[in-house]
Amino acid sequence: MNRLDIKINEDDMKSSLHDDNFVIAIDSTGIKVTNRGEWIRHKWNVKRGYLKIHVVVDIKSKRILSLQVTSEEVHDGKVLPKLVEDITIKQNKELDMTIADGAYDNNKIFQFLSFRAIQPAIKVRKNSRCRKTNHYLRNKTVTMQKNNLQQWKDSVSYGQRWIVETVFSCIKRMFGEYVTAIRLENMIKEIMLKASLYNWFQRITIT
Repeated sequence: MNRLDIKINEDDMKSSLHDDNFVIAIDSTGIKVTNRGEWIRHKWNVKRGYLKIHVVVDIKSKRILSLQVTSEEVHDGKVLPKLVEDITIKQNKELDMTIADGAYDNNKIFQFLSFRAIQPAIKVRKNSRCRKTNHYLRNKTVTMQKNNLQQWKDSVSYGQRWIVETVFSCIKRMFGEYVTAIRLENMIKEIMLKASLYNWFQRITIT
């Protein structure tokens, strides 16, 4: 396993990113680790034997474009910049909108997306307030959602976020909810392989 050079299908990424209106959905899910020995708890400080998968999904093709694997303690918001930069910088592509749930409601996230001219479609927390220290886009989003949440959802097509949940569900149904590898680097490669196979199955199904 550790000798395999596994990547997300680049042909899928190139074909997806030709669209003028390119929208992505970002989310994370947990994957169980079957081997829960002392080295896992020592290496990742994981008590329950989980790894966390963070993905970017193209809402049109329903394929995974970028993926990061972390321990379960890593907050979703910290991984979003890496996922977005994997597409905008490494792939030199422009994104129009990023759809994400309340786990990504962070002022720094709004600043990051605004700096890259990406519209944030992030559901803010219920107790969110407009503050002078907030980025103007976050204050605007807070105001819109407090005035009429459903209208805001319709304006950004927030319902399309379910697509990333469907991707997680498909992968777990096809390959199981856990990894079988023992070494950490092999666990990551196993997850990458499953994501790559999912993209391949998705492509041939549509074809």
